[in-house]
Amino acid sequence: MVERITNAPQRLPRAVYKYLMPTERVVTAVRMHPVQVISSVLLILGGAILAGLLTPAAGGGRLVIWLLWGVLFVWQGWKIATWWRRYFVVTENRLMLVTSLVFTDVAMMPLAKVTDMRLRETAFGRMLGYGEFIVESAGKEQALSRIRFVPNPSRMYQVILSLIFPKKLVAAGPQGPPGPQGPPGRARGPGGPSWPGSTSRWPGEGSSESPGDDPGF
Repeated sequence: MVERITNAPQRLPRAVYKYLMPTERVVTAVRMHPVQVISSVLLILGGAILAGLLTPAAGGGRLVIWLLWGVLFVWQGWKIATWWRRYFVVTENRLMLVTSLVFTDVAMMPLAKVTDMRLRETAFGRMLGYGEFIVESAGKEQALSRIRFVPNPSRMYQVILSLIFPKKLVAAGPQGPPGPQGPPGRARGPGGPSWPGSTSRWPGEGSSESPGDDPGF
């Protein structure tokens, strides 16, 4: 089940679903903030207006003007389509940036390797609700060292930190009276090991939920 933080589909799009591990639980999946493509939208609209103004005086050059606008439309439209098909995914095990358009690109970073994560928000970003994550990890530089245009960054930051430091958060919570102690290790149910959010089948298998057909995701 995908947590709807902002602009997130209710069900996982197929572009994300097929890259999950059998027992992997998705915490949230979101598109990047729309401000990432606002300049592309303005360029397309501004180019169309300019072409319309120049057309009456262009004479035989009208075709050239609209061909130039067509090139601009394809160039900037590709950026918009790529934004629409790119998802920032947080699971219980890793961070993922999945892009699936004509090509497919899946970048990931295991949460176990994250040593530091900085949240950067400009005044404009704070006003519109987006920010940037700068992630440091153990070992060489990872694919997701900088994640820009993250929507609702404060909430996302808290979600990721709760996954990186789960034991500290549990220890800080209220403590009840000690109960009977069982043997070390995870509790076992009738079907084997179990823990919150785990499953012994592929996500969505045997459930009424199915991955989205992704006509618009």
